[in-house]
Amino acid sequence: MSVTRHINILDYTLRSLLRRKFKNAGIIIVFAFVIFLSASILFLTYSFKHEASLIMQDSPELIIQKMMAGRHELIPVGVASSILNIPGVAGVEPRYWGYYYDSLTKANYTVISSETAVSGQNRLLEGVLPGGDRNTAAIGRGVARARFINLGDEISLQSSDGDIVDFRVVGVFEAGSDLLTSDVIVIGLRDFTKLFGMPEGLATDLSVHVRNANETPVIARKIQAYFPDTRPILRSEILRTYDAVFGWRSGLILTLFAGALVAFIILAWDKATGLSAEEKKEIGILKAIGWETSDILEIKFWEGIAISLSSFLLGILLAYLHVFFFGASFFSPALKGWSVIYPDFRIVPFINPYQIAILLSVTVIPYIASTIIPSWKAAITDPDEVVRG
Repeated sequence: MSVTRHINILDYTLRSLLRRKFKNAGIIIVFAFVIFLSASILFLTYSFKHEASLIMQDSPELIIQKMMAGRHELIPVGVASSILNIPGVAGVEPRYWGYYYDSLTKANYTVISSETAVSGQNRLLEGVLPGGDRNTAAIGRGVARARFINLGDEISLQSSDGDIVDFRVVGVFEAGSDLLTSDVIVIGLRDFTKLFGMPEGLATDLSVHVRNANETPVIARKIQAYFPDTRPILRSEILRTYDAVFGWRSGLILTLFAGALVAFIILAWDKATGLSAEEKKEIGILKAIGWETSDILEIKFWEGIAISLSSFLLGILLAYLHVFFFGASFFSPALKGWSVIYPDFRIVPFINPYQIAILLSVTVIPYIASTIIPSWKAAITDPDEVVRG
């Protein structure tokens, strides 16, 4: 008997939803749009954070920069031998890299020496690096697109002394590495020092590899004590910076779409502050013919579940397709940052279940509550009073 009653309630709920199909469809569209915006930003943000954490796994535990007047400057290579004598340090390698502004494309390129690109644990750039020949280069796909260059062509760069240096392109990085290499140009060390006029015996910074990762903060403090004019940068600090940057940018995007969120809040508030005259009359009639208050609350519960979960699943599905199949074209420029050369890459799907649970709790549960509470108030009122309105 109880099962039959619940089946009848579900049947009545479905018919009730169909009777107000246009109103319910409007609610689902607005609700799903809000879920779509929020879920797209969450998916994109946490995918970028996850991608950054995977990339940083191959980075050195410590980066040592020399500071002058609060600015990063070149560091003497000889410092590496002193750092290597610190207990717990497995290796120290100088890194040679810098930024090159291209007046033709109005873009900044990241120029790296080939020795730096394959040093230490970071082997992601192997396979397309220039060989021992002078004036050869490997470039990212973003640079190739911006300069209309293919494999075997030449790319011209102006050195610090004003000379034009032509580099033969012997490698173009694969599409799968665009997040790392889109704006990268890799050249030999001799070409690098000539291009930037870097004095001999100096490097951009030093990468330090530690035997026990747990000792990294201790070693960083020792390095700073021995060399007060340096700044040790821990890998964990870089990851926290990525988290902060992506979190701040995602919050900014949510602020820009605050209008849609306000619209949803108004919609939920309207549902919570009262029922329409037609809905009140319907509840009064059901009470008059013998329906219990619990039956009416069950109807409204299933109505809220049907609308909110349909909206939630639709919004999540659209967000998933938008981010992981269409490259999040609405939001990715804001999260990637300003650049002339954007990396063109497919985002690896990564969904944080905790964030989905939070999104579910702050959208679906309040909507169900806003549906049940006014219905309960009408259900406990005298049916004659409700019908008369």
